[in-house]
Amino acid sequence: MMNNLTNEERDILESFERGEWKSVPNIEKRKEDLKQYSRATLRKDKRVNIRISERDLKELQRKAVHEGLPYQTFISSILHKFVNGNLLEHSAKTSS
Repeated sequence: MMNNLTNEERDILESFERGEWKSVPNIEKRKEDLKQYSRATLRKDKRVNIRISERDLKELQRKAVHEGLPYQTFISSILHKFVNGNLLEHSAKTSS
């Protein structure tokens, strides 16, 4: 079976086997949050094209997988949180 996996799938499997995956504490609330994010991102009427580094894109994609979201939805949710004042800078988040 390991021979049929892509590098990304193999990385995920190895991560799981190392015990790096954790259960979501309140799965029903998490599902509802993700549904709300999805609904909000589906209501789109404008298009934006940006250029970013390959490294940044790969990291966004990796984090999106961790969140269980398509990467474009993940990016849209980050922007949505930012414009609504719900995205904290790392230094501000760690000091509170």
